[in-house]
Amino acid sequence: MECTLCLRIHGRVQGVGYRDALRREALRRNLRGWVRNRRDGTVEALLQGDASSVQAVAAWARRGPPAANVERVDAQAASGELDRPYAGFDWLPTA
Repeated sequence: MECTLCLRIHGRVQGVGYRDALRREALRRNLRGWVRNRRDGTVEALLQGDASSVQAVAAWARRGPPAANVERVDAQAASGELDRPYAGFDWLPTA
């Protein structure tokens, strides 16, 4: 079953390789979507693919790479313009 999930990761998640590590995890599980920094210091990601793989990467996001200190992860189903098909897993500019 396919699903699309939006994540907002809070904590020390910028400048610690978080986006690269999340992208590697997503690609390893054949997910599509994107990841980017936010000006407020959070990282935002959209994960699309098999529901079990999406949930596995969302669980990984709660830990992150070794240098990160994740305080919390807000997750919600994609809606509106975000709920569309994606190809590949991109690194988007800071928003």
